[in-house]
Amino acid sequence: MAELNKTEKATPKKRKDERKKGNTFQSKDAVSIIVLIASFVAISQFGGYIAQRLGYLYNAQIERISSVNTLTPDLVMRIAFDCMLVFAMTALPIMMIASASAILATGAQTKFLVSGDLLKFKFSRISIIQGMKKFFSLRSTVELIKSLMKIGIIIVIIYRNLRELLSVTPNMISMSVADTVTFMIDQVMSLVFSICLIFIAVAIIDYVYQWYDYEKRLKMTKQEVKDEYKQTEGDPFIKGKIKERQQKVSMNRMIQQVPKADVIVRNPTHFAVALKYDIKKDPAPIVLAKGQDYVAYRIIEAGNHYNIPIVENRPLARGLYETVDINTYIPAELYQAVAELLAWVYGNKEKDKKQS
Repeated sequence: MAELNKTEKATPKKRKDERKKGNTFQSKDAVSIIVLIASFVAISQFGGYIAQRLGYLYNAQIERISSVNTLTPDLVMRIAFDCMLVFAMTALPIMMIASASAILATGAQTKFLVSGDLLKFKFSRISIIQGMKKFFSLRSTVELIKSLMKIGIIIVIIYRNLRELLSVTPNMISMSVADTVTFMIDQVMSLVFSICLIFIAVAIIDYVYQWYDYEKRLKMTKQEVKDEYKQTEGDPFIKGKIKERQQKVSMNRMIQQVPKADVIVRNPTHFAVALKYDIKKDPAPIVLAKGQDYVAYRIIEAGNHYNIPIVENRPLARGLYETVDINTYIPAELYQAVAELLAWVYGNKEKDKKQS
């Protein structure tokens, strides 16, 4: 049932975690056909050189053996050394080309991933139950069918080529050895070429299937996506609570500055802005606090508590709220309106002092 619920595509984090475990997309058939073609090309290019070196080795050893009556350990060692030298000069380059092509083909698919997780010992890898599950899995069944198909295709191709070869065998009796060898080489090359063409088609099909199977295995359930989001981004409920608390702390810190204000402008309760102006220190009036709705109510409440003059000026309150940040000076376009307001406030303060 869990597999049926996996309807969501893998997230970038899921893909990254799987790469760390060594779980990457790879088509082994694509690697095999690339190695086969690279080896085939290398042999076709170096075939003449290999045959020449083997011929020299054969003739040299025949002459060496015919010139002695008994084989000594020293002679055997020299023959073995010559054979190893010819092997290094002929077979090793082909093997190196095949190995390099395998590494490049694998690296192109896995992006040259090297994961230490694959080298770690895990009991699941030696578990009989896990092994049986893998053995009878859909993936194993597909691999088995694919292998049987490849074997069947190779048998059919070899059979058809042998049947054609047998039909011309009587004519080979009258051919020279060189022509016979050339003819056999052409037949072998034709056989390999036919196998390569078939395997290219198989590799393309396998590549598509492996990509589909890899994406399918990476799929996640909706709950897994939610859990991953909580782990990476945090629980939305907790984040909301933290944000709410931060806003509350910020508002309380702002309300604490209201007693320093010279005047509060409101609209009438939706917006409230507390202003302060020290002609000796400040180049312009500064906004100490501002708020809307509930925050505006708190600012007005604090102003009443500390006997801060409160003036209702709807356009000015709205303009200050929308254009000026907290603890910043008002813009030049509001100088006149605020100056008139402060002049009115200071004038009322002077009247109150004289009356008292």
